[in-house]
Amino acid sequence: MKPKKDYADIPGTYVFDGEHSQKGYHLNMFCMSLNKPENRDAFRADPDAYLAKYPLTDDMIKAIKERDWLGMLRLGGNIYYTFKLAIFDRLTMQAVGGAMSGITEEEFRQMMIDGGRPIDGNRYTSEQQ
Repeated sequence: MKPKKDYADIPGTYVFDGEHSQKGYHLNMFCMSLNKPENRDAFRADPDAYLAKYPLTDDMIKAIKERDWLGMLRLGGNIYYTFKLAIFDRLTMQAVGGAMSGITEEEFRQMMIDGGRPIDGNRYTSEQQ
């Protein structure tokens, strides 16, 4: 059994450590492939055929197709890599942040301007029980 990590008790936190990196390697390599125009064109033309080039899990494919940003992070995605897909979709970081937070892009932007999320109730999962 693996020892519990100190940061495992922080809600909504997906630390990109070595274990998470290994878990999401193929997902992240797919996302990084979108740096090249010819790969973006191939993905745009036939997403299923393009995704089949990578040994992705069914859950990863589903998260990619549904643009489930949090799902991709849970599956080992790195925000810097998965954001390549958001850029492909012409989304801003604020739009992705809003989608991951269940609020609009404008609400997310304003929350950041106002200083970010309130700390109350967001420190540790164990505090919520």
